[in-house]
Amino acid sequence: MSEVVQNPETVKLTAKDFVSDQDVRWCPGCGDYAILAAIQRTLPEFGVPRENFVFISGIGCSSRFPYYMNTYGMHTIHGRAPAFASGVKASNPDLSVWIVTGDGDGLSIGGNHFVHTIRRNFDLNIILFNNEIYGLTKGQYSPTSEVGKVTKSTPMGSIDTPLKPTSIALGAEAAFVAVGIDRDTKHLQEMIRRTYRHKGTSFLEVYQNCVIFNDGAFEALTDKDTKPDNVLYLEHGKPLVFGKDNSKGIRMDGFSPEVVNLTDGKYSVNDLAVHDEKAKDTTWATILSRMNRNAGFPHPIGVYRDVERPCYELGLENQIKLAQAKKGPGKLADLLNDGDVWINN
Repeated sequence: MSEVVQNPETVKLTAKDFVSDQDVRWCPGCGDYAILAAIQRTLPEFGVPRENFVFISGIGCSSRFPYYMNTYGMHTIHGRAPAFASGVKASNPDLSVWIVTGDGDGLSIGGNHFVHTIRRNFDLNIILFNNEIYGLTKGQYSPTSEVGKVTKSTPMGSIDTPLKPTSIALGAEAAFVAVGIDRDTKHLQEMIRRTYRHKGTSFLEVYQNCVIFNDGAFEALTDKDTKPDNVLYLEHGKPLVFGKDNSKGIRMDGFSPEVVNLTDGKYSVNDLAVHDEKAKDTTWATILSRMNRNAGFPHPIGVYRDVERPCYELGLENQIKLAQAKKGPGKLADLLNDGDVWINN
């Protein structure tokens, strides 16, 4: 949660207040619309003035997002939104800063920036729209496309192993990791609330449908007939139950999860793993992040991890105060001319 100015008594905004005067130029039926609407509906709940929000993006369909928010924002260069956002937060710690990116922008050219932003733990909110395709450039496979994906750039099928965004974030010691779905807007709004409230870098991956180039990529998670067997909703302190009529569960065999049947009398809810989003290390959340690589396992949806870590900007501020206490306020010109200086003639 950002240290922003909050005054619910005087700041009473609605979703319309966060809608800009720009025409939205996404394809009809794009999942981006649902994510945009969910954020515009949720932000008024925080009682924060619009001028204290900043949305920063890179390049891609999702990165047009700042144009459509009636807040401050920047549409920057490919994969570099984390660098701009880190600078904004370092110089203006009171602002609520959001990064909007896609699976190509965030994990391909911007992968290195993504990892280092998370490990530093600025108080930023990262929302990654994952449609498993490059939509803006008309349908090449992306870092999250599945093996065998046939596209214009992989006519014989992709032979790359896809990246798991949550696994990468957890590998960088992410303190907050969550997953939502564009078509489950009620749950998505709750994930946006949790993302905002967390103090430190919050990472929210949203499964998003690209109706033109990868339509139906997540249909098994949203169709009413297949959703129960393919989605596992995470609740802190609750056993991992899923399936139609809660007929299945996840049991741990050491560090390996296994799907068990709860209707044949062999196992009960008491035998199941219990979700712990507050686990100190990343082992449990990493198991969740890799679970759906195995056939027959559901996709965990919800908050994987939510723990506290010191924020980078606070450490930076303390170092500046310490330096000024020891050496005085200083001058930039003195710093530049300190030590060995060469003059080119």
